[in-house]
Amino acid sequence: MRLAATLVAALIILAPLRASAAERAVVLPAPAYDPPSASGSEQKLVVAGGCFWGVQGVFQRVKGVSRAVSGYAGGAKETAHYDKVSRGDSGHAESVEITYDPKIVSLGDLLRVYFSVAHDPTQLNRQGPDQGAQYRSTIFVATPEQEKATRDYIAQPSNAKVFSAPIVTTLEPLKVFYPAESYHQDYLVRHPAQPYIVYNDLPKIDNLKRLFPSLYRESPALTN
Repeated sequence: MRLAATLVAALIILAPLRASAAERAVVLPAPAYDPPSASGSEQKLVVAGGCFWGVQGVFQRVKGVSRAVSGYAGGAKETAHYDKVSRGDSGHAESVEITYDPKIVSLGDLLRVYFSVAHDPTQLNRQGPDQGAQYRSTIFVATPEQEKATRDYIAQPSNAKVFSAPIVTTLEPLKVFYPAESYHQDYLVRHPAQPYIVYNDLPKIDNLKRLFPSLYRESPALTN
């Protein structure tokens, strides 16, 4: 009962903060270059932008995404564990591997969601309360098309000065993506009342629904 009362009180306190956070989203224009898929099969994109709970939660609700998995990219296999990544010196970033159907949602659509609502691309090695290289804003490119589309899209809002600060998102070659521990998967869906989720991540879901209604779906694509 005491825990329940504490959570209720936290939600009441954070409610106005959540609303104000949702209003700060920046709607980016559609990309000028959005390459068509070379095949009709599902494609994958690996992105990083802060704690993977919220990033996964956003892309799980994008139409055309069949799977979004929290994990680690950028480092070695032996350090692809939460306790080691959390130290900030493993080379890994908390990342999300997005599997999507290009006939329903394009790479450009995913980039637009990533830069607009999934995270703040102007923050260097941090997102909200989380700090360290493991929270960097990075896209792990796997193909020349992904690299060109991403570089062009980073330049597009930068040149238009959409953000009040420079975009610091980097591009890194994708080597291997390592899925995170099972307790990290679908975390936002399974813990919607946790104060961290309420304040930092649920506004992202609100932003997706409010700003990109044609891409939003109510039922998330769960990993299990």
